Order: sequence, then structure tokens, then C-alpha cells
Amino acid sequence: MSLQDDTQTRTDAAAAGQAEGTHGVIVTDVAAAKVKSLLEQEGRDDLRLRVGVQPGGCSGLIYQLYFDERTLDGDLVRDFDGVEVVVDRMSAPYLEGATIDFADTIEKQGFTIDNPNAGSSCACGDSFS
Repeated sequence: MSLQDDTQTRTDAAAAGQAEGTHGVIVTDVAAAKVKSLLEQEGRDDLRLRVGVQPGGCSGLIYQLYFDERTLDGDLVRDFDGVEVVVDRMSAPYLEGATIDFADTIEKQGFTIDNPNAGSSCACGDSFS
């Protein structure tokens, strides 16, 4: 498969998800439970997890994960066991098929993103291209 074919496949998949008003990001049960726990600690039921990408980092794009009370025009929303996950339309093609998990080990604690669209990433794992 050529790079052009791969890009077209991702674009087609993202467009299919956007047409339905949803996105292709997957949140594991462990990650959803951690998000629920954090939301309970905040004491707010109006927040959702926003996932996106923006230019930056040593590899070109950097992930964003944060709680947001807003829903913006064009947002794509998907529910994972009561956790709303929001992705903006510009980020959706870069995140199509990405899996968000939560690790709690000696080596790593925090959210991880396994993104099949990342051609390369930096050593810290925070940015990709």
C-alpha cells in the first residue's frame, strides 16, 4: 500500500465516522474507569474527556487529553461506559483507531495512546508524526 493509499484510507474512515457524528478513538475499560474516578474527584458531572492533536513536540504533533465542559461545533462524541470522549474534526483523522489506556506500574503511570496512524514518535512518547 502506498502512502497516498494509506492516507486516503484514513481519510475515508474518518469521513465515515464524522458522517455519523462519532470518532474512531477507543478507550479501554481501565482508562474509562480511571477517567470516571478523576471526574468523581472533581465533583462535576458536566465534564467530558477531550482528545486532540496540535502542532508541536519534537516529532511534529502532540497529543492533548484534558477535561472540558464545552462542546464545540463539529465535535465528534462517543460514549464509553458513561464517559463522553470528544474529538474535534481536525484531530479525528490523526486519531482514527487510536487506543487510550491507563497504566499503573512501576515503570509508567498515566494515560497511554497507541496510535496506528503514527509513522514515528519521539522517545518520550508525547509527540508523533
